[in-house]
Amino acid sequence: MSNLQINGVTIHYTQLGKGQDILCLHGWGQNLEMFQASQDFFSPYFRVTLIDFPGFGESSLPPVAWGVEEYTLNLKVLCDRLEIHEPIIIAHSFGARVALLYAAQYKVHKLVLTGAAGLKPKRGPDYYIRLAFYKTAKQLFKLKPLKAHREKMAAFFGSTDYKNTEGVIRQSFVKIVNSDLRKTLPLITVPTLLIWGEFDEATPLWMGKIMEKEMKDAGLVVFEKEDHYAYHNQSARFHKIVEVFLEKDKTYE
Repeated sequence: MSNLQINGVTIHYTQLGKGQDILCLHGWGQNLEMFQASQDFFSPYFRVTLIDFPGFGESSLPPVAWGVEEYTLNLKVLCDRLEIHEPIIIAHSFGARVALLYAAQYKVHKLVLTGAAGLKPKRGPDYYIRLAFYKTAKQLFKLKPLKAHREKMAAFFGSTDYKNTEGVIRQSFVKIVNSDLRKTLPLITVPTLLIWGEFDEATPLWMGKIMEKEMKDAGLVVFEKEDHYAYHNQSARFHKIVEVFLEKDKTYE
């Protein structure tokens, strides 16, 4: 695990493997651990980089409220510094917002987007703030022993640092959730695999159908009876489908 300083912001990341670059981008309120299984699975054939977005995991907070544009620019600088060129991007939820804008502005090889955000929601931002924090908390309780998470979350949400910076995080989220990237979809021409949970409430399936229709080279796979965390709940299935999509990009030593 390593850290990189970009314009005063500390970015925490891990990198494993050799070959074609894969860059994994986590969702809002999460961290790089959500893609640890993906790094383990793909690193024998690819160089896989996981990052903590600014404000999450072990990365420091952004100095002011950031939108998708600022997160995307920060990611581009990180890629340049780490010599990640034309990566395959695997992204979930908010991470897919950044991936969409990145792919519209810079060169990427392929995209894998799961539960992708990016289209303007039909409900107000307050609903999505509550839903995002609820879903994240619920998922975290599944990942580690319940008692440990209760103590960790209580310490985090009760800390002075969190209370002092809550405004930046909340302002960033409202700014981001109100952004609509639909106009960027036709600009993305690289092969794109979309994977969705049938019963995703945070980014409903209609969003995936629009992305499939309006992106030049996109295909949609739906996980029946799954939610926003379909990729995590059915990790083995997710990785096998993505592996087929990336088969020709593997590096064999």
